[in-house]
Amino acid sequence: MKVYKCFRILGWDFTITPTRFVLTGLVLLMVAAVLLRLLTGFQYVTNLTDETPWGMWIAFDVMCGVALAGGGYSTALLVSMLRYKEFAVVGRGALLTSLLGYILVMAGLFLDIGQWFNFWRPFVSWGYTSVLFEVFWCISIYTTILSFEFFEIITERVLVKKLHKYIVKILPILIVIGLVFPVLHQSSLGGLFLIMKEKMFPLWWSEFLPIYFLMSSFFIGSAMVTVETTLAKSAYGHEIPHNIMMKLNRIGASIMGAYLLLKLYDLFEKHEWGYVFQGSLQSNMYCLEMFFGIIVPIIVIISPLSKKRWGLLTYAWLTVLGVILNRLNCVFTSMYESGSYFPGIGEIIVSAGLISMGVLIYCFLVENFNIIGNERAVQIKIDKDKDIKNLIWALLRTKKR
Repeated sequence: MKVYKCFRILGWDFTITPTRFVLTGLVLLMVAAVLLRLLTGFQYVTNLTDETPWGMWIAFDVMCGVALAGGGYSTALLVSMLRYKEFAVVGRGALLTSLLGYILVMAGLFLDIGQWFNFWRPFVSWGYTSVLFEVFWCISIYTTILSFEFFEIITERVLVKKLHKYIVKILPILIVIGLVFPVLHQSSLGGLFLIMKEKMFPLWWSEFLPIYFLMSSFFIGSAMVTVETTLAKSAYGHEIPHNIMMKLNRIGASIMGAYLLLKLYDLFEKHEWGYVFQGSLQSNMYCLEMFFGIIVPIIVIISPLSKKRWGLLTYAWLTVLGVILNRLNCVFTSMYESGSYFPGIGEIIVSAGLISMGVLIYCFLVENFNIIGNERAVQIKIDKDKDIKNLIWALLRTKKR
């Protein structure tokens, strides 16, 4: 990747590249689309209707976004609770990816509220019987907890030693609390579909939907960590030992195997094999999701291919794309008639802009904080910050004299 220039402003670095120019352009387009949506409603930005109220922002930004952000809690569970200390090397990267994912999910939820200026009402209107209310509160609280966990990394860099000491002390409590809420909202997202039995295609509706969503969020978590570390290696030369990544993904794959067995049991129990092979759009999409998103990744991870980096990366990408396809199928393929909805250009721009913004923030944080094992580089920056502050202080004292 050809570097144009590395800016350093007040001690903070950010590298400018052609790719980041494009990402910045997408963010600016997103800002324009968001302003239009907030000022005029849905009509000029989306293709949503009363018959198709769930569009790209719910299906992709929220449903897929929450799943893709599962690497944070799954890694924390393995490292902090199950004592797999060798996975700690990917912990901070997984935490950052998860935090950015949840922030973008919150943005998607906000944009999908019809009267966006009433976003505060769930905080005071207690809908105890609403699954969506529980999802909103769990995602909000978990995003807050992730922010506090990440604040421990921030305080290393900004020289707030006393505050950093207190954050480190409460970090174990935050991790334990943070493991509760993902389990609740990941499963509850599947629970949203339970009341839609008459509307959904039978292959996707099941009493096990909450369990399916929870299990898939776990095994996509390790796969997403693999994708993130691979991209970090390409951009920053950060490399995680292959045996660690392979072990991490095989743990996730064991959950995927249980997921597949439960799916097969569900088909036998409900006698729905006829739907699988009927040749319709729904059955073809279901077969595509299960074969390339579940069966092929399992074959890859248990075969010698997983011992090669490209094989493990193939497993990770197929897993990620398989879960994304599952979420999109649950919202669109299973409930909407073919051709009844296609995302508007505004919806696509907003989703692409949110992803671009997440990538840019990730790059800025990685380049300025100790996230992917760049302790030495960050320490040099801290030392330079100290020198600059001492110089400024000395100049001020000289002027006073």
